[in-house]
Amino acid sequence: MKNEIKDTKSFFQETSEQLYIYVSKISPSGTDWIFHIIVKLALLIAIFFLFDFIFKLIINYIFRFFHNENKFPVLKSVYQSKITNSVAHFIALSFVASIHESIFVGALVKTTIFIHRSVNLGMVLILAGMLYRSLSGFRYYFTIKQDFYKVMAINAISETVKILGIFIFTVVSICVIFGIKGTTIVGSLGAITAVLVLVFRDTILGFVTGIHVATSKSLKVGDWIGIPKYNIEGNILDISLLTTKISNFDKTVSSIPTYDLLTTEIKNLQVMSESNTRRIKKSIFFNINSFKFLNTEEIERLKEINLISDYLNSKTSEINQEKESINHRDKVINGRQLTNVGVFRYYAQKYLENDPEIDKESPIMVRQLEITTQGLPMEVYCFTNDSNWQRFEEIQADIFDHLLVASKEFDLQIMQIGLKV
Repeated sequence: MKNEIKDTKSFFQETSEQLYIYVSKISPSGTDWIFHIIVKLALLIAIFFLFDFIFKLIINYIFRFFHNENKFPVLKSVYQSKITNSVAHFIALSFVASIHESIFVGALVKTTIFIHRSVNLGMVLILAGMLYRSLSGFRYYFTIKQDFYKVMAINAISETVKILGIFIFTVVSICVIFGIKGTTIVGSLGAITAVLVLVFRDTILGFVTGIHVATSKSLKVGDWIGIPKYNIEGNILDISLLTTKISNFDKTVSSIPTYDLLTTEIKNLQVMSESNTRRIKKSIFFNINSFKFLNTEEIERLKEINLISDYLNSKTSEINQEKESINHRDKVINGRQLTNVGVFRYYAQKYLENDPEIDKESPIMVRQLEITTQGLPMEVYCFTNDSNWQRFEEIQADIFDHLLVASKEFDLQIMQIGLKV
């Protein structure tokens, strides 16, 4: 292999000597070094593209054998992110760097220095591209693994690395082109550090937020979230370094600063969607003046309601036994009594427990809330077994349609605002 490289260098050296003599003859006096640079650079670029094409063809052909992303997720990610192309660029430029001194050996020193710095600059740019493609490779890998929390972290990190990388590689490129020491440039940046911090404030906050969200696994792309501060509810489309896009249910798209994910109240409703349950938390307001104790005739009438007949039989038996030892038991107020609102609350509870659309593994409650000027709120708290929005609204409406009408059987009055005609 070493002998082949030497033979290649000798071939290029012998060819370039003849070309050097020819260029020197046709060049105007005093400008021959400019023509030497142009011809030498053109030759090196042609050699680079030739070998780059050959190396890309070979490397990509090999990687095509590992197209199955389930068996070879790493190699598939490397191929999709085109890291193989960067490797081919690097090998081709390394080859050019090893032979460029063999071209125009007798040329002026200026041409050698210029070509040397150009090759080094090319190396810097290729390494920068390889770094960026490596981040894309990580993103492809975690997408294949369906680890969307890490995909989101890579998105935040890649944006930050991209910005810092542009800054760092720009400094390195300047050093390479002009032959300046890196410490000289870096030292001069100390005076403007505060300005850079202010300029990149949102970038830094977005980076920190991305790391926090990824490590805490509280949010990911595709999650159904609600943001009360902005009155937004929808699915996360994208989380980048500076902005987060949310697809609202009214088909609009909202963009918020990414750092708001860390500083603002966020309701993640994805768990509800994944469990295929959705909460009903809604109240009916009753007029307190319609509350009363139930007499014997009313109890007998309500016993015809199947859901509460056993309950009424059991309760009336208990109450009658207790009243036997109570003085003035003919007074309704003495001892325990059944009320229309209490019996209705039990009826609503049993109705929910027997509803096939209600999730039986989740809490089911019918409870009284604090009395308000509008009356007594009786809240229904349960979960439907279908999280689809449209189906949820249908189930909820069916429940309250029934309870609102059923309350009339218990002589309960529902509060409503009187309209003046």
